[in-house]
Amino acid sequence: QVQLVESGGGLVQAGDSLRLSCAASGRTFSSYRMGWFRQAPGKEREFVAAINRSGIITHYSDSVKGRFTISRDNAKNTVYLQMNSLKPEDTAVYYCAADQSSIYSASRYEYSYWGQGTQVTVSS
Repeated sequence: QVQLVESGGGLVQAGDSLRLSCAASGRTFSSYRMGWFRQAPGKEREFVAAINRSGIITHYSDSVKGRFTISRDNAKNTVYLQMNSLKPEDTAVYYCAADQSSIYSASRYEYSYWGQGTQVTVSS
């Protein structure tokens, strides 16, 4: 089992950058594939980015591709989401998620562990 704690959210202006962090408990962080999802008010939780266990393979939603970068540091049990050129439509609660399956997934139903979320608000 793994526990996840996100941090780094905040209020920024359009065009600004933020870096989210997700710290994981336990000694087996490198055995989990990781993902970032977000949920805006009144909307479904949607996939943002995913990274495999080693950090070599990444996937992004079309809406953030080229602006966001997911990375991980297995020595620090942490996954990051660097968000550049932020837009008002990026406003949401951002969640970190983990699963021990080795198969890539963008579905929120295929992640077993979730953090509590961190709010990102982008003003125009």
